[in-house]
Amino acid sequence: MTGPVPYILFPGTARTALEFYHAVFGGSIEMYSLKDLSRTDGPQENIGHGQLTGEVNLFAADASDTDTTVKTEGLMMALLGTTTPATLREWFAKLSEGGTVIDPLTAKPWGDTDGQVVDCYGLHWLIGYQGTDSAMS
Repeated sequence: MTGPVPYILFPGTARTALEFYHAVFGGSIEMYSLKDLSRTDGPQENIGHGQLTGEVNLFAADASDTDTTVKTEGLMMALLGTTTPATLREWFAKLSEGGTVIDPLTAKPWGDTDGQVVDCYGLHWLIGYQGTDSAMS
């Protein structure tokens, strides 16, 4: 794993968020509840630590009462040229489900293709690749 890897604190939705990202990106997920970690700082079924490992790596947990949950103001998760254009288009489509497309994944004047989406968990993604293709026309 090359860094940095975001560690996201969710408001009690870490399990479903990690399952969602696993469905989008593939890879493998590991999740440990507060009970598994012998922690008593929240509901025992809450996720104390989870991670997605694969083409996209994420760490996640459910926020405790003293933590602030994720907000992506002024931050985008950039997946520019990280895999094939076909895979990036698929990821964009899946992240868009239940989310908000900010800028459609389209060819840009400088000759590359990119777009932005805020997914259903509030993460802002910038996805793109060099060049254009006829599938996006």
